[in-house]
Amino acid sequence: MDQLIAKSTEFISNLLISDLPSSFLYHNLDHTMRVFKNTKELIEHSSISNKEKKALLLAALFHDTGHIHGPEDHERNSVIIATKFLKENHADEDIIEMVSQLIMATQYETTPKNELEYIIRDADTSHFAKHYFKDSSELLRQELKLQGKYSFNKRQWLDENIKLIQSNHTYYTNYAKEHWAPLKEQNISKMMEEKKNLELEKFDEKKELKKYLKSKDPERAIQSVFRITLRNHIKLSDIADTKANILLSVNAIIISITLSTLIPKLDNPSNYHLIIPSIIFIFFTVTSIILSVLATRPNVTSGKFTKEDVKKKNVNLLFFGNFHKMKLDDYEWAMNEMLLDKDYVYSSMTKDLYFLGAVLQKKYSLLRLTYNIFMVGILMSVFAFTIAVIFADS
Repeated sequence: MDQLIAKSTEFISNLLISDLPSSFLYHNLDHTMRVFKNTKELIEHSSISNKEKKALLLAALFHDTGHIHGPEDHERNSVIIATKFLKENHADEDIIEMVSQLIMATQYETTPKNELEYIIRDADTSHFAKHYFKDSSELLRQELKLQGKYSFNKRQWLDENIKLIQSNHTYYTNYAKEHWAPLKEQNISKMMEEKKNLELEKFDEKKELKKYLKSKDPERAIQSVFRITLRNHIKLSDIADTKANILLSVNAIIISITLSTLIPKLDNPSNYHLIIPSIIFIFFTVTSIILSVLATRPNVTSGKFTKEDVKKKNVNLLFFGNFHKMKLDDYEWAMNEMLLDKDYVYSSMTKDLYFLGAVLQKKYSLLRLTYNIFMVGILMSVFAFTIAVIFADS
């Protein structure tokens, strides 16, 4: 994948996760990545130049970033964000101009004028022809409700959607007309059937919203869980490493003092009674050092994966041990494939937390064993030296 597109994908992912208000249940990162994916699909079935392809993909990524400043005039704000980022990354002026025009072409009240504008408009409304249309539509209804713009009950929302999609929407590209329009008609039929079967009733909107958000596990709540858990794992790992380093330092000091002061005196016959206590003392000290090293020693992994691993979602791209020997282009490709699949992202984050937890369990088990051995060693050594001195005096 083009390096500028890869950088843009990373930038937009971070921007929308950190700066987008929580009320945007529909116009969020998921929507952006779906538009990006469907833009790629349309590009693959078109005859346009590489520069035009690049401009389209960048426009798909940036087209809704302006929502971080609110829904009003978000296309123009998106152009400002895109222009600033692209200039900072030394994009060609004609690419920036094309991206700006394509973002403005996503305004629903405008009519697209050329093939590039046809593609971006069709990609932006591709959800009309997707199996997830009903879920996306409900997210948009709740978004409008949260933002205080409109308040529709389900029956009213069905009427609005049927009117919009049936009378006021059309696909422009030949590919969308052939492959997406029939699926759009199926979704219209489903809505009309639902409208027909829907009984007239009053909805408790607050209760309905709460129930819906709970059932959907909002993205921001999920991200908070992962972020907090990861931070706790890293903090616990730092604590474990600190404890291991303390034990390592203490035992190293003990060994150095023992070797420099006690051991040279053992060749004197009058000190032979101290040999066994000294061996016990050194044995437990060395054992504590070895276990402390094992607790902090990193594991070495292969550092490689294949495209087949990525397609089958068998590799965790968030752990450096799985990619440190890969080429940058291969890793960028894999990351972008993962970012297009929300389930793959969450699966990778879950695996990352799990294996971090497994490493922590191993570290703390070794640390507990090390502290026990160190404590027992000190007690046994003091006891042995005491017995040796008593028997030597008697």
